[in-house]
Order: sequence, then C-alpha cells, then structure tokens
Amino acid sequence: MTAASSGPAFSVHDIPFSTYGSWFDISPVVAEKTYAEDLHLVSHQNGMHAVLRLAPLNTTSGERAETRVEAIPGLLSWIGDSGQIHLAYESADTVRLRGSGLGVDVFAAAHTLTPFSGTYFFHDPAARAHVFTSYETGRRYRVTLLSGTIAEPAGDQALSSSDRGLTVTAQAGGTWEIAIEELDTARPPYASSATFDDIVESVRGAFADFVDAVAPWRSSATPAAELAAYVVWSATVRPAGLVNRPAVLMSKHWMDKVWSWDHCFNALALASGCPELALDQYHLPFDHQDDSGALPDSVTHSEVLYNFVKPPIHGWAFAHLRRLLPPPHQDELAQTYARLERWTDFWLTARRAPDTQLPYYQHGNDSGWDNATTFGPERVVVTADLAAFLVLQLHELSALAEELGKSEEARRWTAAAEVTQTALFDQLWTGDRFVARSVATGDTWSSASLLDLMPIVLGEHLPGEVGSALADHIKAHLTPYGLATELPTSPHYLADGYWRGPIWAPATVLVEDGLRRAGHQRLADDISARFRALCETHGFAENFDALTGTGLRDRAYTWTASSYLLLAEAHAHRESR
Repeated sequence: MTAASSGPAFSVHDIPFSTYGSWFDISPVVAEKTYAEDLHLVSHQNGMHAVLRLAPLNTTSGERAETRVEAIPGLLSWIGDSGQIHLAYESADTVRLRGSGLGVDVFAAAHTLTPFSGTYFFHDPAARAHVFTSYETGRRYRVTLLSGTIAEPAGDQALSSSDRGLTVTAQAGGTWEIAIEELDTARPPYASSATFDDIVESVRGAFADFVDAVAPWRSSATPAAELAAYVVWSATVRPAGLVNRPAVLMSKHWMDKVWSWDHCFNALALASGCPELALDQYHLPFDHQDDSGALPDSVTHSEVLYNFVKPPIHGWAFAHLRRLLPPPHQDELAQTYARLERWTDFWLTARRAPDTQLPYYQHGNDSGWDNATTFGPERVVVTADLAAFLVLQLHELSALAEELGKSEEARRWTAAAEVTQTALFDQLWTGDRFVARSVATGDTWSSASLLDLMPIVLGEHLPGEVGSALADHIKAHLTPYGLATELPTSPHYLADGYWRGPIWAPATVLVEDGLRRAGHQRLADDISARFRALCETHGFAENFDALTGTGLRDRAYTWTASSYLLLAEAHAHRESR
C-alpha cells in the first residue's frame, strides 16, 4: 500500500514530474515539442537528454501494458487493470520505483552507441547493480534491485546498435522495487533504510513546507497557487556545472536554462517566503557578468551564452525585492550595487552610439521580445522600453548609493536618469505614442506591438497625460484572456506568433505594475484578474493564444507560475485590507 499523498494532480504531458534540486525529471517530453509514448528519465545536465525509457509491462503477455499515468507532487503512478507502478524521489539524484501486478522495462532511450554518442550498458559487480553510461549527459545511471527479479538483461556490454536494458518483475502476488541513481563516476553500493512510503511522505512534507512558505495567503480564490508553487519547486536544481547556486530553470522541458531577465520574476515570487533562494535567483546571471559589465543571455549546466543580452529590468526588480526581503547587510548591498553599476555602465557605453543619449538593442533577442514587430524594419534600434528600464535602473542605483553613503554617486545617477528620461520624451514621444528609431539612419516608426507601450513601467515618473495615453493604447491590447503582445487587428498578428500576438507573463507583470504606480488601478486590476483566470484555466505555459487562452510552446514555464504567484499574492493582500 502506498502512503497517501496530497497536492494538486497534474498531467505529465504538461508538467514534468521532478523534485527540488534534481537535474532530471520523468516525462514523455523528450525534446522540443516531441512527446514519446512512454515516460523517460530526462536529464538536463549538458543539455536536455532522454536517457532511460520506463515502460510498464504486462507480465502475462510480456507486452507493454496499457496504463494511465497519474501525478501529484511527490508521487507518480502507472495504473493498469492488473497492477500498479509507483515512483518517488528519494533524493535529488535518486528515484525509487515499486510495482505489483505489473513489471517495468528500464531501457536506454538511445538505440545506437557510437564512440561519441549513445548509452553503454553493463553489470557492475562492485556496485552489485546495472549501469547505463550516457555520452550526452556525461553521467551514469545505476539501477539497483531491492526486491523482485531481473530478467536476463538485453545488450549487456553491447556495442553499435542494440536494445540495452533490463526488465523487473515479481512473483504473482508479490512486489518488486528498484532504485535508479544519476551519478558521476562511482559511489558506494546503494543502501537505504527508508521504505517507499517513508520516501513519499518525506517529499510530500518538503513540498508542503515550500507551498506554505511561498503562498501562505492562498485560498479558494487562488486555486492555482499550489500547482504554480509545484512548477517552481520541481524546476529548481542544485548547484552543478556552471550553475553555482540553487537555480530555478525556466522549465524542465526544453526551455531548461536561466535567461537573464526571466530570473527576476522567479526571484520576486520567492522573496517573501524563501529570501535566500530569491537572492540566488537574482544574482545567478551576475555571477557570469563579463568584463564589459554585460550579463549573459542565458546560463545552464554546461554553457553560458553571450551572443545576446536581455533588457535591464534588474533595477526595477531589485527595487521590488528590497521591499520584500529582510534588510541586507551592507556588504551584500555593496555587492549588488557594484554589479548593477557595471550592468548599467554597459548600456551607457557599449550600447550608446557616439554623441547620443539613448541606448540601443542590436537585435530583438536583446529586448527579450525576440520577433516583436517593433524590430520589423530594422534590428539595431533605439526603443522606448529600453530607455524606460534604464531610467528605473538609474533611480535604483541612486537609492542604493544613498543608502551606502555615496551621496555624490547618488546625485550622478539621478542626473543620468533625468537626462535619459528627457531624451526619451524629446526623441521618441510623438505626443500620442512612442516610436523606435534606427541607429543607422535616424528614421523612426511605430508598430502594433505592446513593446512600444512598455514605458508605462515608469509609473510615477510619467507625466499624467503620457500615462493616460499609454493606458488607452494598452486597453486596445486587452483580450478576454489578457494582454496580446500584438494588436489582434494587426496584419502581423499570429495566434502562435511568439511575441507577435500571444500573452506573456513578464509583459503582464511589468505593465500591471507600471499602471498601478501611474494611478490606473482599475485597469491594473482588470489585467491581473484576466491573467490569473487564464492560468487557473490553462496552466503555466510559456505563452498563450490571446484569443482562445490555449497554452503554447513549453507548457511548464516557471516565470509564468511565478507571475501568477506575484499577482495572486498582491490581489489577496488587497482583498484583505
């Protein structure tokens, strides 16, 4: 009998089954937009790689058994007419499987082994276990039998093309159990005194503690809070490789990186309940800041990419973090100030043309809005959103400098903010809307992209008439489900057009916050309510069809879950006043 567990049920086709700290998950999603028939152990070390195929077995016929898969935090189950298989994480690198009435095939996902790819399989007498070694992940996957029987393994020590793996069964009426570990080279033979039920209960408790920390305000009015917390909790990995802090990946599907603006939303959602983890999220990209002061585009286990950057929302984010986190020590504040200063200097030097006052993007990817129509005519452009983010960052640097006793520097940052904001209005404001400007020719244009309206993030710094004009334009982007990133009436609108139509969490949070600070509370409330309802109905996808609400692309995206938690918490606090 498996111990009772609790928590929201979810589909593993949408959300991978995993646990806090683990670099692997159990899922049918084996590559970008690729779904296998069977669940796989999918590792995110050295990229996303399906390593082992886990298939339920009808022990009478020897064929694959038809089962339904059920998942709740802490427990994954295959349920068939003749039996069940259960899986739980004993630790971040070890899962236990137990079955009765059904057997299980544990086979290498890769059929072909070459000198540089695939999975080798053998029995290790020292460990008293079977071992798969994966070229793709550079790790070993050790299977130890705890009870039951292993049939004659297939492909033991085989080279080239071969099925490789083992089948575990039990005598009629009995149970079998195995442990699967992800490890580097070697460790002592597997041993554990914990029962399977003990493991399930331990994970259940760990997740419950996390939910209580990050969403103590949850109620029936915020029905997706626990599942949002699970998406974040299960996508968190322990330090390994180039990730030197606990990190919330954007997903344990194929978007398995930390991008250098996504992390800010996860940090904000974690700040109240898990302050240390929140600061880890904020600082992780800064750990890889280059000599120019630029942040990388993304960080993951085995690569740091610098071919693009991301927008400087970090001053905005840290200003909010400081209101949520315990007061930092002066040395911690000084470190953040130094990092934010270098990041800002990058935009003021490497990204400003000679004798100009406004910075530019080199590509849509730099903005985070990769293919937005703002970048339709040209890619190397001065845009209003960039200047607005930089103004907020300069104000935050001024506040930090003042707190650190650097009054002269504080005045310098304030003056820079004023110069930048003045240039923003002088050069890009038409009296009704903002335009983008070519760095090469000076030509300007407007678009139907919500990106053109992002200076609403300036909030209280905006003249009233500008805030009102932006709010009116923003209303036109509002569908029953939220803010379309391209006007639905635009000829460039695409239902699954990435930043040319779909609803995105970060744009929603930034616009909602800016509107609220600019005094447009009712519109901010409406945007928040529609996005929360969207997540409660359609989950936590990377983005959503603006006209139907359908989740698109990666279906288990942490910044979406974190944005839901942020908006739901703020709503709950407003309602309780």
